[in-house]
Amino acid sequence: TKTAVAGEGYFIDTTSNACNVTLPAGTLGDEVTLVDYAATFDSNNLTVTPDSGEKIQGESADTTLTCAIERAGFTLVYSGASQGWLLKDK
Repeated sequence: TKTAVAGEGYFIDTTSNACNVTLPAGTLGDEVTLVDYAATFDSNNLTVTPDSGEKIQGESADTTLTCAIERAGFTLVYSGASQGWLLKDK
């Protein structure tokens, strides 16, 4: 498990096992970028978890986002409490 920092990008290596990234507490406009470093998200998924009580893609609080696409890279941006973290680039 890795805790992300707003404004940072991360190469995530899931060669050996699945990985969980926890997003920071969101402030309007914060961004976090995640990239499949070793092309293994399809075999060992990446799960993205919001900070406690926050949303991803407008889903109910604490809903996770799972990525199982080889070579995926995406940016999440914090849009506020109503919708939470939204996919900016995918």
